[in-house]
Amino acid sequence: MATPRAHSSKRPTSHLLFAISLSVSVLIPLFVPAAATAAVALGEGDGENKSALGPGSQWATGKGEGQLVAEGDTAGGGLVEEDEFAGGFGSLDSMLQWAIGNSDPEKLKEEASDVQKLSADELLKRRQEIKELMEKLKMPSDADLIKIAIADLNNSSISLEDRQRALQELLVLVEPIDNANDLDKLGGLLPVIHELNNANEEIRTTSAWVLGTASQNNALVQNQILGYGALASLVKMGYSTSTEEAAKALYAISALIRNNVNGQEAFQSENGSAMLQHILVSNSVDVRLQKKAVFLVTDLADFQLNSGNPQLSFLSDRLFVKSIVDMLSRFDLDLHEKVLLAIKSILKLSSTDVEDFEFYDLEGVLLRLGVQLEDLAPDDQKEFAGEVDALRREVQTLFQQKLKQVHS
Repeated sequence: MATPRAHSSKRPTSHLLFAISLSVSVLIPLFVPAAATAAVALGEGDGENKSALGPGSQWATGKGEGQLVAEGDTAGGGLVEEDEFAGGFGSLDSMLQWAIGNSDPEKLKEEASDVQKLSADELLKRRQEIKELMEKLKMPSDADLIKIAIADLNNSSISLEDRQRALQELLVLVEPIDNANDLDKLGGLLPVIHELNNANEEIRTTSAWVLGTASQNNALVQNQILGYGALASLVKMGYSTSTEEAAKALYAISALIRNNVNGQEAFQSENGSAMLQHILVSNSVDVRLQKKAVFLVTDLADFQLNSGNPQLSFLSDRLFVKSIVDMLSRFDLDLHEKVLLAIKSILKLSSTDVEDFEFYDLEGVLLRLGVQLEDLAPDDQKEFAGEVDALRREVQTLFQQKLKQVHS
């Protein structure tokens, strides 16, 4: 999984050290007037190492690290753990506490004396400088990271490696629905869609993946992507000889048109059914991709059944039906289950001509499948084979009922 490039360091950066230096010289006299007094007391050698921030804090000394840790454990305080730098300082006050505890008392006294000579305007100016530095030290928001990735995609001079990295970062960032909703507002959808036509296969594949992730169960983003005409490029990618590219294109298509009438109509207009049929009938296509295609067919048929919307004509097309039925001749239990579910849903559509299934001998195919499931299923898959056979009998009964209605 890709990770954002902006990481907080576990050690103070040069900006952080500069901010600490400024805080010692400016903010301590401003917000902790007693700091100078404490520094003077130390310089006069009263023997007690007290902090102006309160009784629980201690000035840094020349003691060894082990001794300081031991004393810190006893007093309930101690050294600032290195991990605290991972998140930066939560406030100016926390930065001041660290600065005071890690400063030379004599140096602090000199700095306090110098700052007291500054005018009010000079003090305000230096305070503002520190605030600006503190802002720069904060971790960027998701929106900031999205903008950085988008800027990379819009930069025609960056390498393919950096372009791929930007897409991988977006892939992670658009998983939360709020970030996905902001992607178009931040100008990110069009650059990602543009990458669907990149000459590099990996770039195209990741771009489709980003679009699928952003639009999954998200009608707003679905319609935005559809409005930009991305579906045509995704359908084209579905014909790819690369299993990975075709799979990610199919993933994006499924996410875009699921439960979306406009998306399904656009899919039909782009002749997406021909792409699905190509996947179903091709012997060179990976069976995993074929399973995804069959699953999409079932999903579309179920949506037609449950929504009452106009039905997709290709689901009842005779040649398309043949492509589905022919897949039962391959011995793959998981594929059989998915194909049977698809046939079951298609048979229930009012637009389906059951005689098309009769023409392609669905009855005979189901009978032969029953024999295969009984005789050829591996021992470790007997239970699953029994479940698939139960589904086969259910489809067979439904088919016979539909056929009887037509012939009566």
